[in-house]
Amino acid sequence: MVRHYALGFAVSLLALTIQAQQPSKDAPGRQGATSSATDATAKTPAGTEYKIGPQDVLQIDVWKEPEITRTIPVRPDGKISLPLLNDVQASGLTAMQLAANIRESLGKYLTNPQVTVTVNQINSQRVFVTGEVAKSGAIPLLPGMTALQALSSSGGFTQFAKIKAIYILRVQNGKQEKIAYNYKDVLKGNKEDVPMQPGDIIVVP
Repeated sequence: MVRHYALGFAVSLLALTIQAQQPSKDAPGRQGATSSATDATAKTPAGTEYKIGPQDVLQIDVWKEPEITRTIPVRPDGKISLPLLNDVQASGLTAMQLAANIRESLGKYLTNPQVTVTVNQINSQRVFVTGEVAKSGAIPLLPGMTALQALSSSGGFTQFAKIKAIYILRVQNGKQEKIAYNYKDVLKGNKEDVPMQPGDIIVVP
């Protein structure tokens, strides 16, 4: 009798646990999430303050609206096209701001739309590494990226690289500047690393 009672209690406890873990019908993955703050959310590998730019790739998710949910690149004019809304300005906004704008606009056609914007690929802000490196070309500029990190992303130096003569080309106020960069000194901590800016070119002679 005791064993049967214990088994029945365990089954009841398991049922209560499963019920508590089930998401509310009010919002996907959240219980009772009905405010506008939870209806418009954003995800981005670059941080919440990252501003979307042309050629970035966005994932637009509208809960229970598969016709609107899609992965879409930002056009050169800074806009994206969505069903019901046509052209939507994306460039210059954070993912959260864009999600809120889409939610507000969709509110004219849908009841309490829940929108999530994810920045899948950051293509609008880049730096370039060229010269005696294993892999030259463009590198996505992430928040806080330094020249050392950009060089690491290029796959290392060739045997002919002059690592003491590396320099960075940067456009400031319409004029190109040349910034000397001693890789060994930075690596040893004798000099501070150089924060990257959009459009910087690291040249490895």
